[in-house]
Amino acid sequence: MPMTLMSNYARLPVTFVKGEGAWLWDTQGTRYLDAIAGIAVCGLGHAHPAITTAICQQAQQLLHTSNLYGIAHQQALADALIQITNLDRAFFCNSGAEANEAAIKIARLYGHSRGIDLPTIIVTEGSFHGRTLATLTATGNPKMQAGFAPLMPGFIRVPYNDIDAIAQLAEQHSEIVAILVEPVTGEGGIVIPDPDYLLNLRTLCDRHQWLLMLDEIQTGMGRTGQWFAYQETGILPDVLSLAKGLGNGVPIGACLARGPAAAIFQPGHHGSTFGGNPLVCRVALAVIQTIEQENLLPRVQALSQRFYDGFSKALASISGVRKIRVKGLMIGIELDRPGYPLMSKALEHRLLINVTAERVIRLLPPLIISDAQADEIITTVSQLLREFFNSPVIH
Repeated sequence: MPMTLMSNYARLPVTFVKGEGAWLWDTQGTRYLDAIAGIAVCGLGHAHPAITTAICQQAQQLLHTSNLYGIAHQQALADALIQITNLDRAFFCNSGAEANEAAIKIARLYGHSRGIDLPTIIVTEGSFHGRTLATLTATGNPKMQAGFAPLMPGFIRVPYNDIDAIAQLAEQHSEIVAILVEPVTGEGGIVIPDPDYLLNLRTLCDRHQWLLMLDEIQTGMGRTGQWFAYQETGILPDVLSLAKGLGNGVPIGACLARGPAAAIFQPGHHGSTFGGNPLVCRVALAVIQTIEQENLLPRVQALSQRFYDGFSKALASISGVRKIRVKGLMIGIELDRPGYPLMSKALEHRLLINVTAERVIRLLPPLIISDAQADEIITTVSQLLREFFNSPVIH
């Protein structure tokens, strides 16, 4: 069979053709429990009736006109997101990387407006912000950056969750204009910072007239038990990027801003041919409405505790498990050795999981899973880990 796809992905040997809720079926009719949700995309699960209805109805009416004209669903979605976030304005694009690209451009324009020749953004180790050249430079993973030099100037990297390192930079670099950070690292291994981390970042940004830019692409849209993770702290960011769960599988991203950052973009500064088209915006509105109608935010908080309690008990006797980190439905189980073989082993047990940062099992189940499905994930993963640490065959 000819290889007509580029070799970008190390795919597992399965192809899915049908989904319903937290279940997926492959080409052979075998059913799998999805504990990764398209990497935090399908928060409402697969083939949710509200999403299916929105897609079908809008496809019969209008898909695309471009941003040369007004788009009613785009305005309605902006209004809904502004109400949820307490920010001021929204720009729509097609992905998380594009949302972060917009944030970076806002920061640079903001810096130039203050007379700074090389506006510089503080980013963190272990972060992931995308794969465009700008967002790849911002990403704190040397393996992802390998081969793509020269990377872009204008970024300074510090350890994640290290306020002192950022405070020291403020005394050394007058070109700094913004901080770009994830409230919880996703690709970096579900690392949860100190409770006052975002609050301290907000204080530093206010003191030095920097923009606080939060990448909530993976943490947003209910994933942590709030609409957005920052809302647990009581602060407001200046710029917010989101995507993934916003469209439940339909490609959409957004960059929201408030205050001076919200007024930076003017006609010609930035744009997107497909961004914010009628179809994706109508679907995103259906996502928001469904999360509200099904009261999923408190449900995520209850499930979060269920996962933490269940894994803490089931994995307590396994010495190879270093840490269990849970924030909403972001679950990271850190191991003492590389865990990539567990993805294939889980597939054999009809469970979809992910391993990131080499040693962290990452679970991002749909927000709509049942207690029984949550318990099945806990049981299966715990069984896999007992087998993994007792048998050298798959190490």
